[in-house]
Amino acid sequence: MLMIEWLTGNIVEVFGAVAGMAYVILEIRRNILLWPLGIMTSAVYIYVFGRNGFYAGMVLQGYYVAISIYGWYEWHRAQAVGTDRRRSISGQERRAQGAESNARSDVNKIDGKTALICLLTSLGLWGLLWFSLERWTDSPVPLWDGLITSLSVVATWMLTRKFIEQWYVWILANTIAVIVYLAMGMYPTAILFVVYTIMAIIGSRAWIKASNRIIEQTNNRTNELRNQN
Repeated sequence: MLMIEWLTGNIVEVFGAVAGMAYVILEIRRNILLWPLGIMTSAVYIYVFGRNGFYAGMVLQGYYVAISIYGWYEWHRAQAVGTDRRRSISGQERRAQGAESNARSDVNKIDGKTALICLLTSLGLWGLLWFSLERWTDSPVPLWDGLITSLSVVATWMLTRKFIEQWYVWILANTIAVIVYLAMGMYPTAILFVVYTIMAIIGSRAWIKASNRIIEQTNNRTNELRNQN
């Protein structure tokens, strides 16, 4: 009975935790369904935050809705381009280009210029959020809240491009979140973010393994074709 009462009173938090873990699982598997799940989850939280007066949270969740729509489009477009490319080639060309195409479109490594832009964006957004939260809100941890949020925003964009390095940003953001939530006495939330951190580590290893496997398949097929010729 107590468990039912607790679930009834915390249904939104329970939904958020379950949906969040499902989202990360889909992310690890590079499943495009993570984006509609993200849209649904963020839309729910827009309503919840608005009802409780957390307007900054509403804005952030609005960003997540927008970036999820963009990510859904980008992943779908990449899949369509890959399909069209495979249809346009045949025989040896398909065997030679197939794995290489997947390596480009499925898992990517960030280039130096883009990494620098992401770093500068994170720092700029962190400063803006830190200032705004400290000046116009009663946030007890404006510095850390701003840092976690800025890292999350950039990591979500990196996910739309399937950059492996987005996992490292999530690991950093989630680790900071665990420390902050423990310091604030938010123990259930801290435990949840420990789970997210572990899942991010698993995700980074899975994506690296997938990338290496694709590259190895490409090299093997290229060598086979060379030997045949």
